[in-house]
Amino acid sequence: MSDDTTHLGKHEFAFVAQVPVRWSDMDAFGHVNHARMVTLMEEARVEWLLSAGPEYQPLIKSAMIVHVDIRYQDQLRHRDSPLQVGMWIKGNRSVDFTIGYEIRAHGADVTSKPACVASTQMAVVDIEAHTLRRLTAEEKAYLASWSRG
Repeated sequence: MSDDTTHLGKHEFAFVAQVPVRWSDMDAFGHVNHARMVTLMEEARVEWLLSAGPEYQPLIKSAMIVHVDIRYQDQLRHRDSPLQVGMWIKGNRSVDFTIGYEIRAHGADVTSKPACVASTQMAVVDIEAHTLRRLTAEEKAYLASWSRG
């Protein structure tokens, strides 16, 4: 999908990961701990990006987190495992892209209110030069194909 006029629908995702909740992910109140939510999002993101294929390995291996934003709208507990983590590209610029997340309990309908909405802004780095690098036109088109209309 390289045509940047093609977009996902409102309730569609570029990838949905099923991420198990471990007992160590819980806080004293029986909810998924905030810091552990970042780890669960990372597990989902890595699974998605690695599924993209070898032609995008340079993009994937050189992306680093610049900013994380998480908003909780409901509780998530161990019994909600595995969490459904739906992801898409919220946008891309010259040196970064932003991944959107909707996190729901196992079995929740995709049109239901997510328990958690989040985003991670990822900068792309030239690993050898230790500097930011620009996204190529091909990478931008690929990322755009994973965005919502």
